[in-house]
Amino acid sequence: MDSSNRVNFVHRDEIWKAHVQLEKNSAKVWPNKWGFLTEAYGEYHTESLKLKEEMKVGPSPPVPPTTQALIGWRSGHSHLQFEKYGLVHHGRRSFLKELGWPQGARP
Repeated sequence: MDSSNRVNFVHRDEIWKAHVQLEKNSAKVWPNKWGFLTEAYGEYHTESLKLKEEMKVGPSPPVPPTTQALIGWRSGHSHLQFEKYGLVHHGRRSFLKELGWPQGARP
């Protein structure tokens, strides 16, 4: 056998034992170090269940007979629109206006 192909089974066994021991120690330490995550997950789970109960999806309106009418057919109904809390208005800002310069001025 070539020396590069030789396997030291005792050495491999010691490495395996060290890995197993590390896993056991980590399992003992985990609740003290990361146990708060289980409580946070429980809170998250109860909150998500509450939100699922509050959100009800209504029935869809009938499907339009033509493919042209199919585009945007759900958004035409106010109760099915994505913006439930009103339209989003992003105002345009002017750099000149923020500096208090006249609109025709060039920087």
